[in-house]
Amino acid sequence: MYVFGVVLNLPFESALERVVAAIGAEGLGLVSDVNVQGILQAKLGTDIGGYRILGACSPRLAKGVIDAQPAAGVLLPCQVVVRRLSTGQTAVDFMDPQTVLALSGVPELLGVAKEARQMLEQVKSRLTSE
Repeated sequence: MYVFGVVLNLPFESALERVVAAIGAEGLGLVSDVNVQGILQAKLGTDIGGYRILGACSPRLAKGVIDAQPAAGVLLPCQVVVRRLSTGQTAVDFMDPQTVLALSGVPELLGVAKEARQMLEQVKSRLTSE
């Protein structure tokens, strides 16, 4: 499977703040924040509710990927989707770096992918333990 996640019993904005804090607490940087809801509202006039794509990155792991296979940079960063399910529930979906980096066919990336997966699992654990 290419994704794993958790459902939080929090409104979207509160969940988003919590996810950003948990990403930072695990030593990951937030390198992108795509407000899909805002883009679709502006371009299509459609409101899909809260939906953000966060790009989480460990510079050390990213360098390992690029050193092993420069073209594999297209598979970075680790994507985290925060999406509103209802007024009081928000889903947090994590891209599985092991599945995605396996697409490269470069064996040296498997260790990096495993470590990235562990970091994202820690983010998920922080979200469910608070």
